Amino acid sequence: MDDANSNKEKLVVEVVAAHNLMPKDGEGSSSPFVEVEFENQRLRTQVKYKDLNPVWNQKLVFHVKDVADLPYRTIQINVFNEKRSSNSRNFLGKVMVSGASIAKEGEEVAQLYTLDKRSLFSHIRGEISLKFYLSTKETVKEMTDTPLSGPSSSKKNKKLQQQGPPMVVHQQQQAVTQNNHNKTHHHPTQQHVKPGETNDIKPVVITAGHGPAIPVPGGGGVPVGIGGFRNVFSSGSSEFSLKETSPHLGGGVLHRDKTSSTYDLVEQMQYLYVRILKCRDVSAASGSEIMAEVKLGNYRGITKRVSANAPEWDQVFAFSKDCIQSSMAEIAVKEKDKDEFLGRVWFDLSEVPSRVPPDSQLAPQWHRMEDKKGDKSKAGEIMVSVWFGTQADEAFAEAWHSKAANVHFDGLSSIKSKVYLSPKLWYFRVSIIEAQDIVPGEKGAGMVRFPELSVKAQVGNQVFRTRTAQASQSRSLSNPYWNEDLMFVVAEPFEDYLLVSVEDRVAPGRDEVVGRILLPVSQIEQRTDDKPVGSRWFNIDNHFGNAGEPKIVSRFGSRIHLRVSLEGGYHVLDETTMYSSDVRPTAKQLWKPHIGVLEMGILGATGLIPIKLKEGKGGGSTDSYCVAKYGHKWVRTRTVVDSLSPKWNEQYTWEVFDPCTVITIGVFDNSRVDKTTTNAGGGSRDSRIGKVRIRLSTLESDRVYTHSYPLLMLHTTGVKKMGELHLAVRFSCANMGNMLTIYSLPLLPKMHYVHPLAVNQLDNLRYQAMNVVAGRMSRAEPPLGREVVEYMLDHDSHIWSMRRSKANFFRLMSVLSSFVAMGRFIESIRNWNKPVYSTIVTVIFLMLVSFPELIIPLVLLYMAFVGIWRYRSRPRHPPHMDTRLSHAETVYSDELDEEFDSFPTSRSAEVVRMRYDRLRSVAGRIQTVVGDMASQGERVQALLSWRDPRATFLFVSFCLFAAVGFYFVPTKAVVALLGLYVLRPPKFRSKLPSKALSFFRRLPTKADSFL
Repeated sequence: MDDANSNKEKLVVEVVAAHNLMPKDGEGSSSPFVEVEFENQRLRTQVKYKDLNPVWNQKLVFHVKDVADLPYRTIQINVFNEKRSSNSRNFLGKVMVSGASIAKEGEEVAQLYTLDKRSLFSHIRGEISLKFYLSTKETVKEMTDTPLSGPSSSKKNKKLQQQGPPMVVHQQQQAVTQNNHNKTHHHPTQQHVKPGETNDIKPVVITAGHGPAIPVPGGGGVPVGIGGFRNVFSSGSSEFSLKETSPHLGGGVLHRDKTSSTYDLVEQMQYLYVRILKCRDVSAASGSEIMAEVKLGNYRGITKRVSANAPEWDQVFAFSKDCIQSSMAEIAVKEKDKDEFLGRVWFDLSEVPSRVPPDSQLAPQWHRMEDKKGDKSKAGEIMVSVWFGTQADEAFAEAWHSKAANVHFDGLSSIKSKVYLSPKLWYFRVSIIEAQDIVPGEKGAGMVRFPELSVKAQVGNQVFRTRTAQASQSRSLSNPYWNEDLMFVVAEPFEDYLLVSVEDRVAPGRDEVVGRILLPVSQIEQRTDDKPVGSRWFNIDNHFGNAGEPKIVSRFGSRIHLRVSLEGGYHVLDETTMYSSDVRPTAKQLWKPHIGVLEMGILGATGLIPIKLKEGKGGGSTDSYCVAKYGHKWVRTRTVVDSLSPKWNEQYTWEVFDPCTVITIGVFDNSRVDKTTTNAGGGSRDSRIGKVRIRLSTLESDRVYTHSYPLLMLHTTGVKKMGELHLAVRFSCANMGNMLTIYSLPLLPKMHYVHPLAVNQLDNLRYQAMNVVAGRMSRAEPPLGREVVEYMLDHDSHIWSMRRSKANFFRLMSVLSSFVAMGRFIESIRNWNKPVYSTIVTVIFLMLVSFPELIIPLVLLYMAFVGIWRYRSRPRHPPHMDTRLSHAETVYSDELDEEFDSFPTSRSAEVVRMRYDRLRSVAGRIQTVVGDMASQGERVQALLSWRDPRATFLFVSFCLFAAVGFYFVPTKAVVALLGLYVLRPPKFRSKLPSKALSFFRRLPTKADSFL
């Protein structure tokens, strides 16, 4: 029997290699394996870990029941990514091959197949090379090119051959997996090398587009992925989900319920602090400069250079306890540009004391130094203090950190943690009413043409213009009238001026200034309510100090009528209303007491993507810092240099005035750290890594939330996971009654409702406010870049995006789904699919008709019961960025390219034409829906318009008879009869539309009059 099976032809599928696979392991790579299925037999290859271009050269052998039926059979090849952490797999592509293409042994040729999608929304790419042939030499035991070791393995294979193919698959899958684990430790990952290419990885700039792979430091040359970012196209993965963490906050583990405690919201980080104040009696040359040097293992810190006559430094050095590689700390004093020290002193770290705030600072002491010969009598003394402390120490913020040793001098200021206060913004209203005795431009031709007078107002970089004054019979040509309001955004302290100029358009594209005034904003009246502000006449300067002007012009008294005021009753929106972190009015006298305190511990980040390359370093690096914005207070953590898993452990506090606000936390890469750094963004712009928003109203009071938030970024190649941000958040409320009262108050101040601003005007003012804030932040030290402010304030949220449109449409459909479900339920009751339910609903309907006073109480009780029932399944975690809700996983590449396109567009005419045609098709569908809705409304109007005299006659007659009938018949009886008529069983209903619906559809519409 065995000989017969051995001589029988078998199908051999040789899996050669794959190329350019989609990375789906969340780290920019994949661990692929191939699974082949043929006639209920399923075999798989080895797993090639962390390889997007795997090479197998592995044969899989299948039994063939009938070779004559082979042309009518199909071979299915699936490529998967093995997820070792969750013991699952991701789909990488498939190929379906007909049995008619199978060759004979010796005639087989490797063929390249393009991987196909499994569904419409699968994100697949790459090719696979395969060979198919029939052979009588191959046996099932040779289906892997890695034989099992030992005699016991061969015995198992013989038993498995007798048991049949299904058992062979299972056992050899385990064998292959076990063998694979052993192989991966000894053999490097194989790569596909095309002719003319090399395996050397050259330094490249990491961008969001397609590019060479960048190796992760310490990753054994494993490629990061497209452009150094993590590609996230996996469906159903927990990669983008929120994860709860259990950090050691304040040095201890939080309780399980994570209620408020006395611990801080950060993990303690131990540092060795060395404070060097001054030295004396140093034998240095007169007039030379000396410096102090601190050495601790491989770390070295150098003070500034001072004169040897009065050497004082007063500098603090901080060395992380985790990085200490020595048991002794050396402090030496050296002359400028000399390697030999003048004196030094040693400190044993085991004898260094510890300090915990609020203890006072350790008093520095004089220590006698020794020279090169070990003599302490001539080297002088140095005043230092050495202690162990945490990041809560007062010296931490201004200390020189050991991890910043490679930061150049100009970049030292940009790595320290800072707190910024955004400027206090005001709306500046300028009402241009009228002008008198204006002398038009081009005086010689002033009598033969009508002057086109307009007013231009300018505050800083903000410029607005009124419309051209219209002619009026009651006013002369020199007395124009406008009566327009112009709104500006100004910031305290008021340093700007209001420049109002009257201009006359003397020719197309040419405006001549005929008069102007200059007013300081600091002298403008401020108002906090809707009381009217008095208007004033201002004299116009129409001479401009030009000596060539006629004297009659300078003596002419032109003036303009203005009403100007600083509006303190509004809240100046510098961010979108949906993500607003502050809704208080500008005027401080209108503020109410705060209702709570928000505390946030910014712990750190893990798994960050390398953003840039540094010279002399093989892999990429990231110099990350975090920015949090809530209200007027912006905080910036220190920059952790050259780390993909930075730890900040900094805690900040904000006063909360409204719980329905949002705090925004963004992570960025510092581009000012190293002069030799090549940044992906170009120039000195800090690169975005990701952003997290937390709405305070979703947090329970006095509970500590510790989670890791996925940092997601949308690029032209798709959504990328840039890492995870670890936060600890606590929202404390002193008086619950005050906070609950806030929910009944308007969201925005009173002036937004008394004198509302138009939507377009609010968008324009928001853009102006963002420019003002960005300008002020750039003047701080260290400056907060404009790119950071724009990203934190969502400056591009108003730009058209097909992806956002789809997401908003499906959000609307989700809201309407409950009404659709209710309609389906009513329809099922009407169809009597479940007679018991239909009978119960009919009885309840008749009861409510008989006792209508029960309708509202029952509805309210039902809603209360549903709310109480859902309390058990309430969300236990704060919300986070949802890729499925944002339609970021299923978006097409062309839609992303359109979303990231500049305005106006920079794409070619063909691309713009294609997008315009697509937009026309979408707009055509919307146009049809709007037209149908308008037709229904016009049919309602046609009931009484006598457009169709017969239809209106029938409707009026029905109304007269129905009025008489309703007068004599009780309303309850009419409603009951109507309800029973609607709920009647299907056997008593006709499939044709009702007479009333047929009558309504016959009514005329205005669509007949369309061109």
